[in-house]
Amino acid sequence: MKGGKCMDIQERIKQLMDTKGWSEYKLAKEANLPQSTISHLFKRNNAPTYPTIEAICRAFGITMAQFFADEGEAVVLTLDQKELLLLWGTLTQEQRQIVISTMKHFNNND
Repeated sequence: MKGGKCMDIQERIKQLMDTKGWSEYKLAKEANLPQSTISHLFKRNNAPTYPTIEAICRAFGITMAQFFADEGEAVVLTLDQKELLLLWGTLTQEQRQIVISTMKHFNNND
C-alpha cells in the first residue's frame, strides 16, 4: 500500500471485506465497532483512527504490518499464524480440505 492515504486504507479494508464476503455490518460486528464508524469510513471519506484500524485488523486476523504491506512484500506473522502454518504442513491433502471446509463454514456463520 503506497503512501498512507485515507483512500488507500479504505480500499484495503474494502478488499479484505470482499475477500471474506463481509458487509459493513459484519465487519463492525467482528471488529466490535459501531456500524456508524465503518459506514462513515466509506460514505463520509473519514480517515480511520489507529484504534479503529487495529480493531479491524484483529477482526480479519491480520497484523498491522500485514494490513499495510504492499503486494508481494514480506510480512511478519503472528505467533498464532506461525503455529497454523506449522500444523498445516503436517496435514494430509484430505485433512487440509477438511480444515478449509471447516474454516469456510465458520467464516460464513454470523
